[in-house]
Amino acid sequence: MAGDKTEKVSRKTYERELLRLQSELVKLQEWVRAEGARLVVVFEGRDAAGKGGTIKRVTEHLNPRVARIAALPKPTERERTQWYFQRYVGHLPAAGEIVLFDRSWYNRAGVEHVMGFCTKEEYQLFLRHCPIFERMLVEAGILLRKYWFSVSDEEQQERFRRRLEDPLRRWKLSSMDLESITRWEEYSRAKDEMMVHTDITEAPWYVVESDDKRRARLNMIAHLLDSVPYEDVLPPVLGLPERPESTGYRRPPRDLQNYVPDHAANL
Repeated sequence: MAGDKTEKVSRKTYERELLRLQSELVKLQEWVRAEGARLVVVFEGRDAAGKGGTIKRVTEHLNPRVARIAALPKPTERERTQWYFQRYVGHLPAAGEIVLFDRSWYNRAGVEHVMGFCTKEEYQLFLRHCPIFERMLVEAGILLRKYWFSVSDEEQQERFRRRLEDPLRRWKLSSMDLESITRWEEYSRAKDEMMVHTDITEAPWYVVESDDKRRARLNMIAHLLDSVPYEDVLPPVLGLPERPESTGYRRPPRDLQNYVPDHAANL
């Protein structure tokens, strides 16, 4: 369970295993591209549960033209009048692509429901439609993986505190994030209800215990790799060409161009 006292993964072990897993992610990417597969990975969980940090490690060495992140902002007035899933459909992958949803259509089952941003009828309709929508994705050939990052209330509050005190991470906090502290049980009930309706055989939920960020990242990436039947794709054989002989080109004088000042020289 989240919050259990388990020995934390050492930095040395973490960095060694992360690099190995990231090497496998590159192989997965090349398989997706070669096979024309379509992979969707949904990252959900409470605020400060570690979703963003894990996504960063997943994509760190991947080609952004193949693996992209979908982190949708608040819907526009026009999008509010659309079929709820419509704006997410536009971000689904084409053949040879991977899309990682940093929060997804499950906003309706969590934030929108708890904060009153949708009606009770809209919420109930979502719970009925979501399994149908996801079965359609899977039947269309999309590989759909859903991860719920679980963090204890004590650890979440400590992460909020560190963000408040760190000017480089303060931007990660909003007033709504802080309000989630006072609505802990409401979010818990919403998550439980969501799981009852959307943990389906075709697209099950996988819970990632994330009080230990390093452990969570390794566990999530390892599971994703194990869940996809990818194979090592041989890269094309490449070789550096010989540099041709000069044909007399001369670079223009340096004083004709603007150069960035050498800030590093003053360090």
